[in-house]
Amino acid sequence: MSPPADPYAQPHGTATARRIAGLALPALVVLAAEPLYVLVDTAVVGHLGPVELAAIAIGGSVMSMAVWIGTLMAYGTTGRAARRFGAGDRPAAVAEGVQASWLALGAGVLLALLALVGAEPLTRVLAGNPDTAEAAAGWLRIAAFGAPGLLLAAAGNGWMRGVQDTRRPLYIVLGANVLSAALCPVLVYPLGLGLTGSAIANVIAQSVGGGLFLLALIRETRHLRPEPSIIVRQVVLGRDLLIRGAAFQACFLSATAVASRFGVAAVGAHQITLQLWFFAALALDAVAIAAQSLVGAALGAGDADEARDVARRVTVAGGVAATVFALLALAGASVVPGWFTSDPAVHDQAAIIWPWFVGLLPFAGIVYALDGVLIGAGDVAFLRTITVISALFGFLPAIWLAYAFDLGLGGVWAGLGLFTFVRFATLLWRWRSPRWLILGATR
Repeated sequence: MSPPADPYAQPHGTATARRIAGLALPALVVLAAEPLYVLVDTAVVGHLGPVELAAIAIGGSVMSMAVWIGTLMAYGTTGRAARRFGAGDRPAAVAEGVQASWLALGAGVLLALLALVGAEPLTRVLAGNPDTAEAAAGWLRIAAFGAPGLLLAAAGNGWMRGVQDTRRPLYIVLGANVLSAALCPVLVYPLGLGLTGSAIANVIAQSVGGGLFLLALIRETRHLRPEPSIIVRQVVLGRDLLIRGAAFQACFLSATAVASRFGVAAVGAHQITLQLWFFAALALDAVAIAAQSLVGAALGAGDADEARDVARRVTVAGGVAATVFALLALAGASVVPGWFTSDPAVHDQAAIIWPWFVGLLPFAGIVYALDGVLIGAGDVAFLRTITVISALFGFLPAIWLAYAFDLGLGGVWAGLGLFTFVRFATLLWRWRSPRWLILGATR
């Protein structure tokens, strides 16, 4: 059995700022690696022509479903592994990783088969013309072979975060993405494979990354048999996270649909600001990951006071980090939209929603941190329920009323504000209650 690879990886102890940062900063790099690679891949393919660029946008959108499922798998595994690690049972924490890896392998193979069979009809529905659909289907049929590796990497990230080992995931994910970024232009241009080269580079990188996480798991334990009872519990946890994630997707897709009905400039401004919101969320998710690991470990160790202290510290950290983002956004209000477009009509629309963007960020930082706290505590059913309620009775009615009464982008972002504040209030209430403080190695 290997010792923890991270110097901050004590099963239990005070959650100092240094310890939170020691978990959050490597997690931030891991979170950012995939989107940054997608930008590189897009830039390489973009020089092939508009059809190829549109094709990778369509195919990448389909593959993003696998990324989304992988994220949910990683989050669910982190909390369960962290509880066992906090209880002083590292082998049991690693065992969660074993079962998550079996689940990842099965789900990855299933997704790959579905993509192979459904590539053509899917891309025909999503693409605007036959040439784009054909190119996207060809890319997707190859890229789909990377799904098992992608999900194995997600499971590996999950259990390693649970045992507070944040360095090996950093090296593995960075290495795989650097490999892919180096291979992509070589395969696309000198070797003349074009769009196919991009897909092959993706598959190689994802398979190498998944293989390295699998190798790390094998080095930790020889108990590699599937345990159906544990896998079923992980599926239940993943189901709740999936429903929660689906509520988010419905909200943001609906917001874009409503924004598009206010004109080209409005949807352009909305897209710019929403992507900046997602970028901030990505960074703040690193704090949530630290919360998952530290809260799970404290509850696994049977220390409710430590769990509360961790929750308080990471919530403050999330709020402070989000406030810094908000101040930067405020300072750049007249400059940042110009990075994306020179259209003055889009700038005017962005000015309408920028105060919403800046004002909501600090509250969102606290919400994301408390999400991490409750995921680490295994209180995912509550998160599922409150997110669905906030979407169905807050966000969605608000934005469609904005459309009905022609309230423009201000009405759309008021809906996002309502969604954020409902979650903010209910998560604070849950945090102050003892209901999430279930002690022990299992929940």
